Amino acid sequence: MSDPLDRFPPTRAAGLRRLADFMPHAGEAYGMGRNTDAGPEGRQAVSGLSPWLRHRLVTEHEVIASVLEHHDPRSARRFIQEVLWRTYWKGWLQMNREVWTRFLIERDAPLSSDLSRAVAGAEAGATGIEGFDDWARELVRTGYLHNHARMWFASMWIFTLGLPWALGADFFLRHLLDGDPASNTLSWRWVAGLQTVGKTYLATPENIERFTDGRFRPQGLATRALPLNEAPLPVTRPLAPLTPSPPPGRSLLLVTGEDLSPESALPAGWRPEAVVIAACGDPQSSWAEAKGRFAAAAMEDTATRCAAYFDRPCVVALSQVGDAVLKMARDTETDQVVVLEAPVGPVADALVELETALTGQGIALTRLRRPWDDRLWPLATKGFFKFSERAPAALIAEGLRI
Repeated sequence: MSDPLDRFPPTRAAGLRRLADFMPHAGEAYGMGRNTDAGPEGRQAVSGLSPWLRHRLVTEHEVIASVLEHHDPRSARRFIQEVLWRTYWKGWLQMNREVWTRFLIERDAPLSSDLSRAVAGAEAGATGIEGFDDWARELVRTGYLHNHARMWFASMWIFTLGLPWALGADFFLRHLLDGDPASNTLSWRWVAGLQTVGKTYLATPENIERFTDGRFRPQGLATRALPLNEAPLPVTRPLAPLTPSPPPGRSLLLVTGEDLSPESALPAGWRPEAVVIAACGDPQSSWAEAKGRFAAAAMEDTATRCAAYFDRPCVVALSQVGDAVLKMARDTETDQVVVLEAPVGPVADALVELETALTGQGIALTRLRRPWDDRLWPLATKGFFKFSERAPAALIAEGLRI
């Protein structure tokens, strides 16, 4: 069995190579072939850039800028939209944090023994459903699934097997190298009819057969997809303003797995006293082995780049993060710990706890927001297509002519 990290080497340089290799195919070829899942060994029309984008080893700005260098916006519209979906989901969840809280509550709810066995069988690919079982095993083996397969799988999990959507979302989040809280949670909610209220996604044998090139035609699938229900969500909260620049003072830079390209986000010439690369908040104890190795190696790659770029001491902390940050802050006599804002999820939750510990030591935690996020996240107040209509003006502000 090949190592998933051979397919997705966890370095920024590898992500940039993948981006360059894919660019000739980001136009009409992507639009025509993106829905077909040819299998892990088949030729895919998709880019496979998502593991690097998820950790911002390669940024959304870099990807869209490269696309527009090679294609006109109309021919590359589908691919540009796919990149923007990730930004849209993050912005929407950032303004609707209650959804993340509800996911955690549903994920951690106690299960009956029968339901526990059914979930375990589904995760092991032992349901007897063609396609579904193959994708479950592919996910565990490779850390990746084609986006169309993710939709089919989620639909069968929820409507055919009748399993809790939050446990399926958790299964994906533990294994997907590109799994992030916003894209993963909200995509599962969309399939279930919770995200766009009443609108579900139903997997059908005909659609699966067509878009797997005849590899699968599962039988016994649900023929109806009745939407799940939940209590109304609170009113969307606007984003609080954040600065893109660190305030004056002696600073320790904290880099999390949510944004591993800090050198592209911080003002040129700014230098911290030291840098800590930390896995804070990420539930690595429950992660699949490949996902944990990807994240750890990506952080080591980031440490090498940060040490060279900032010309400062740089350490990686994969455990006891709070202790590591506090010790480095004291050793360097810093006034503040500077961190790029983490989207809603485990890392953001952990930063709240870290802030309490730092405050107790008289040290401030200063969150910065990338201009990309500052311009685009506030637009995610309604559906994606309203967002995409408003996005070009924000992209032009980013220097992208679209």
